[in-house]
Amino acid sequence: MENYFDKEFELRFFEMNRLGEASPIAILTLLQEAAAEHCHYAGHNLLSLMSENLGWVLLSGVMQMQRYPLYKEKIIIRTWISKYHAIRGLRENIIYDEDYNIIGRARGLWLFYDIKKRRPKRIHPDFLKRWSSYKSISLEHDISDKIEALDSFEYRKEFKVNMYDTDTNKHVNNLRYLQWLIESIPDEVLNNYYLYFIDGRFISEAQYGDVILSSTKKDSSENSFVHTIKIKGTNKVCATGKTIWKKIDK
Repeated sequence: MENYFDKEFELRFFEMNRLGEASPIAILTLLQEAAAEHCHYAGHNLLSLMSENLGWVLLSGVMQMQRYPLYKEKIIIRTWISKYHAIRGLRENIIYDEDYNIIGRARGLWLFYDIKKRRPKRIHPDFLKRWSSYKSISLEHDISDKIEALDSFEYRKEFKVNMYDTDTNKHVNNLRYLQWLIESIPDEVLNNYYLYFIDGRFISEAQYGDVILSSTKKDSSENSFVHTIKIKGTNKVCATGKTIWKKIDK
């Protein structure tokens, strides 16, 4: 491989779930951190971009985990850009254990964005120069397909957007939508299965003070679900997604 960036992490206690394994949100957070480090490598860390009212916005993404790392385990996230458009880029990720066995894969479609003008912006030439691109795909899954919003549901939870739910751009962080999505999964599944696959689409922003409805419905295949995150009292859909869960081997 070429034109990739490796970042090593050691899993910390607060990133563990009740089984002593990294939570899905922890892994998704580390994927974002690896992307942020890759930006720094290109000479534009996220804070310097913010000073120019610029940033990256995740439009869609998918993650598939064979297993989740344990407390104090070291992992390596390898990330690279497989394809550029004028204003967007496809970021690929492979998650390795410390012996370079693959334990997970992810990919995301990111948009370069003018925060002040609230519109896409052409990707800075420095990123194109320092990152280049490598056309290998980490996970064969089309993240451009639309995931339709639910018109009915079997499970639902309600959340209020608090200050800690927002990121440095004062928008609700994408990870929070995924956390709300997982929270609406029935306890029977959460207690006996692990999140094997998650596919998400980020459609519109929620704001501080909004009330969020996280709705879930069983999908056609076993232990799979469809999800919708929307703002209560409106028809505004913030995110949609699909998840697949696998039995925990006890």
